Amino acid sequence: MRFRGRALALVGLIAVFVALVVAVEATSRGRGDSSRGIISVRGGSSKWPRLIWSDNFEGPAGASLNSKKWSFDTGGSGWGNQELESYTSRPTNAELDGHGHLVISAHAETYIGRDGITRSYTSARLQTFSEFQFKYGLVEARIKVPSGAGLISQFWALGSEAYESSSAWPGSGEIDTMEVRGSQPHVVEGTVHGPWPWAPHGVSASARTSASLAAGFNVYGMEWTPDKIRFILDGSVYQTITPADLRAGAAWPFKHPYFLLMDLAVGGEWAGSPRSRTPFPAKMVVDWVRVWQ
Repeated sequence: MRFRGRALALVGLIAVFVALVVAVEATSRGRGDSSRGIISVRGGSSKWPRLIWSDNFEGPAGASLNSKKWSFDTGGSGWGNQELESYTSRPTNAELDGHGHLVISAHAETYIGRDGITRSYTSARLQTFSEFQFKYGLVEARIKVPSGAGLISQFWALGSEAYESSSAWPGSGEIDTMEVRGSQPHVVEGTVHGPWPWAPHGVSASARTSASLAAGFNVYGMEWTPDKIRFILDGSVYQTITPADLRAGAAWPFKHPYFLLMDLAVGGEWAGSPRSRTPFPAKMVVDWVRVWQ
C-alpha cells in the first residue's frame, strides 16, 4: 500500500507538472484565458474582469479584416508626420494569414492612391472610430514588430473628436500605447499627447529590452484610469503618467471616449527614411487585441 500510495502521488505530481507546462505554453502563445485582464507588476496586480472588445483575427488566409470591428484610413498625405507611405485597404497591405494573425505589410513600390498622391511605399492603417470607442480600462495587443531603418510599428488611441474636427487634436488627446522604431528594436516607447505648447512631441516613456522586440511576439499594454495612464510591456508596468507629471495648470484631456488605431508607418520625422538594407516587404504581425474594463 505504501508503494502504491507513492506511485499514485508520483502520478499526481506528473499530472500537475504537465498541467503547468500546458498553462505556460498557452500563455507564451497568448492564447490562454481571455475572460479577464491581469497585469502582473512589481509590487502588485490590477484585475479588469470584463472583456468588452477583442479580435483574435480568425479566418482563412488572404481574408480581409472584420468590417464590424475595423476600418481603413487611406491616402498618402503624410499624416501630420511627413510619412512616406500611402495607406491602402488592399489585402496586399493588410490581411489574415489563416493562423490567427493579422499581417500588416509595408511594400517598396510606386503607388498612386485615390487621393492622386504618388508614393514609393504602401502600408495599412486601421482604426475603430465608427466601430468601437471606450473610456478607461486595460488595452493590450500581442504583436511582432519588424526591424529596419525607416519603419515604425504603432498601436495607439485617439480622442473621439479627432476625426470629427481637424482642429480637435491635440486638445482631444492621444495615447500611444506602443511605438517601436525598426532602427531601435530593443526600445518600446509610450507617449501621451495633449494641448501642451511646452511638449509639442508629447510626454514620453520608454523601456529597453535585452532581446530584440523584432525577434518574436510581445504583449504591449496601456492601463487608463481617471487619474493615470500606465504603459506596460509583457505584463510589467514601465512607466506611470499622472496629471502631477505635467506642468502646473496643464489640461488632462484623457476624460472622454477614445478609439483604437494600428499601423506600420514608413518614414516620417521620427522614424527617418528607409535605407538600402531596410527589408521589404516589412511585416507587423498582430496575434490579438483586447480591451477590458
